[in-house]
Amino acid sequence: MSFINLDLESDWYQSMCALHSTIFRPQGTDAIEEELSSKPNFLILVALANQQVVGYKIGYQERRTRFYSWLGGVHPEYRGQGIASELMLRQHEWCRSQGYTVVRTQTKNKWRSMLILNLRHGFDVVGTYTDKHGEPKIILEKRIESSALHPDNGR
Repeated sequence: MSFINLDLESDWYQSMCALHSTIFRPQGTDAIEEELSSKPNFLILVALANQQVVGYKIGYQERRTRFYSWLGGVHPEYRGQGIASELMLRQHEWCRSQGYTVVRTQTKNKWRSMLILNLRHGFDVVGTYTDKHGEPKIILEKRIESSALHPDNGR
């Protein structure tokens, strides 16, 4: 298994978008690209197995010291192997290196595995709201600090 950081021009980007559409809903690459193009600092991480994108995690700067972990998923055949956890750890390491102190994300109760993953990795529920489709969303945040201050939370 290998993990790489992508830009929007990478050959792996289209494969990542195809995986996203498979996991969630058909969505053109333009929607993701459009969202990221307006963000000052974004990160796209992918997990590769046998030259295939099997997992991804996308986020961007929301505020000067807060990073928003926006999208992520793992191909159903590769779940339960720690890929989502590894992507999250790598995202948080990168966030620390960029000076962010908080990572925020949102999920829905129907995506319990993502909710549980976030809670296991130190996120706290900080709020809820109802989206435009009438579904409740859960807002989670995790404080991240320099690994120099806390050597046990780095790898």
